[in-house]
Amino acid sequence: MRANVDFLVCTECKSGNLASRDDFLQCSNCQTTFNVVGGIPRFVPDDGYARSFGFQWGIHAQTQLDSCSGKEISRRRLFEATNWSDDLSGQTILEAGSGAGRFTEVLLKTGATLISFDLSSAVESNYRSNGASKNLLLVQASIFDIPVRPRSMDKVICLGVLQHTPDPKRAFLCLANCVRPGGELVVDVYAARLRSLLSWKYLLRPITKRMDDRKLYRVIERATPRLKPISDFLYRILGPVGLRLLPIANYPTLGLSPEQSLSWAILDTFDMYSPKHDHPQTLAVVRSWFQDAGFEEVDVRFGPNGVVGRGRMPL
Repeated sequence: MRANVDFLVCTECKSGNLASRDDFLQCSNCQTTFNVVGGIPRFVPDDGYARSFGFQWGIHAQTQLDSCSGKEISRRRLFEATNWSDDLSGQTILEAGSGAGRFTEVLLKTGATLISFDLSSAVESNYRSNGASKNLLLVQASIFDIPVRPRSMDKVICLGVLQHTPDPKRAFLCLANCVRPGGELVVDVYAARLRSLLSWKYLLRPITKRMDDRKLYRVIERATPRLKPISDFLYRILGPVGLRLLPIANYPTLGLSPEQSLSWAILDTFDMYSPKHDHPQTLAVVRSWFQDAGFEEVDVRFGPNGVVGRGRMPL
């Protein structure tokens, strides 16, 4: 642990009186203890419904890190979604569903104090890459029981996560509860559009989401190198339409090396088929979430990963 645990609360009694010990946190109000394993406070006993994400980020811990790809893919996506300054010194940001830390790495460079959490064991991959940062507090926790003080965060961000929760609106409202008056919330979520719903992913997911993660990954790891050259060819002759003709993810426009491109394809193909939950949303639904939570200056639009929503909590 690096950043101050004063931001945290007990998930049992909601008290903010957590004392830090060598290998656990203890609530002085209800005496509940939370283990600290590998430098990470654990507010949940296991990965729950997010187990497949812990598995995939254990294998692809560095695949999507800008520092490893040599590109600014994650940085561009984050700042296109948020419109934030790249200097956020003095602010406190909550990052929900951090995975292996592709956006954690970018947010830490803004100079903000960052509290980052994930339900899955992917926090361990994130810690290996970013845990040395003094302005990072990384915890394993549920989005439905976030261990931070209500109305305390200057900014809350959640990219690529809400659709993979059992109840996206409830998850959104839990995030909204963390935003201080005058603070901002930014989310993105898969878009519920006809062209998306009529895709290989939603055709095959009734089968693949029930498969053992290791078995599914082996199938994808073997099939993707065979299918990707065909997908590349279809893209060259048909453009973006060609990318939807085969049941794999492929990103020929990112400028990655052949090895990096294949790794991204395997990772995101597994990411398409393995999650237990996949609930895309419409613009109108996401806009209603912000309105129901009382946000102002709401902006909801299509973005690079589906629907992007931003709003400010009134003073």
